[in-house]
Amino acid sequence: MTRRGKTRKKAAAGAKALDFKALIQGLPHILLVVDGENRIVFANFAAEVFFGVSEALLKKRALHSVLAFANPLAALANQVRLNRGTVNEYEVDLGSPDQPHRAVDIFASLLAEDQDHVLVMVQQRSMAAMIERQLTHRGAARSVSAMAAVLAHEIKNPLSGIRGAAQLLEAGAAEEDRPLAHLITEETDRIRDLVDRMEVFGDERPVHKESVNIHTVLDHVRQIARAGFARHLTITQSYDPSLPNVPGNRDKLIQAFLNLVKNSAEAISDKPDGQITLSTAFRPGLSLRLPNSDSSVRLPLEICVSDNGGGIPEDVKQHLFEPFVTTKAKGAGLGLALVAKIVGDHGGVIECESRTRQTTFRMLLPMYKASARKIGAQ
Repeated sequence: MTRRGKTRKKAAAGAKALDFKALIQGLPHILLVVDGENRIVFANFAAEVFFGVSEALLKKRALHSVLAFANPLAALANQVRLNRGTVNEYEVDLGSPDQPHRAVDIFASLLAEDQDHVLVMVQQRSMAAMIERQLTHRGAARSVSAMAAVLAHEIKNPLSGIRGAAQLLEAGAAEEDRPLAHLITEETDRIRDLVDRMEVFGDERPVHKESVNIHTVLDHVRQIARAGFARHLTITQSYDPSLPNVPGNRDKLIQAFLNLVKNSAEAISDKPDGQITLSTAFRPGLSLRLPNSDSSVRLPLEICVSDNGGGIPEDVKQHLFEPFVTTKAKGAGLGLALVAKIVGDHGGVIECESRTRQTTFRMLLPMYKASARKIGAQ
């Protein structure tokens, strides 16, 4: 073989090795290789993100030291060596000391028949679970929509009569009876306001969408918050300046983010170091397949509202976006349900991750694409 041929062969081999390495590192799923003593000998970039530790540090540790106590991963690796085959487990709780509950699917097999090294692939179920919860939230919102229509018709009209009668009674009542008549007026107003808020869920008209810069929306929300309910709090921003526009209704998006920021402000109002963070990022590889459907939804735009409050109780977290679910003493439980409806109307999803001093509402939205007619008109 000539020198040129050897050089080409060497270059081709190097390119293949580079492509293989890039492929492994670019996979969205977590890949680990453990030796016969379940010590980590390889971890890809997704594994580094999942565990929050670099590959160099992971290589110095065993599985049991990076996961929660009694986690099943080491047992699955041992089972693979014993059976000399492949093991698949679904919806496994693979927690860590920092994040105790994380549902995943695990696929493990021998790296080579004559070795005890086991290749482990971990697939997070958070996105699939997110879609399922969003469909549940939307179903609950539709139930409230029907209820809202009935309430608007059957309650608001009698309420106006009750309020008018109470005002007449108050005008002619004795001094000691006027507070009672005034109480009736106040309570009818409160019920009317609640029905007005519920009527929003009954609006099933398509949302008029246009190209919206999400950063201008967040900046507007920040200005409102700083001028009012969050004037004593710190609000920081971490934006991806290259983020493309979203297809949306600016007013409704402002309403959704204002609700989220207000919730965060109430969660940290009693903390001297209370801080709210607004952040955006582009996730180009994020494509979600809807349950019972062959179509997939690309949601590459990530917008987060985070705070360092006390967190959300575990028993409330799973039902957070359902109507009438709240942790506030005087809350109606409709704010986050309305946020979920607005996000759903924009073709997106929203999820909450919460632990002590770190609560994040993560909204995923599609990217705006100009129609062929608009492009041709330019």
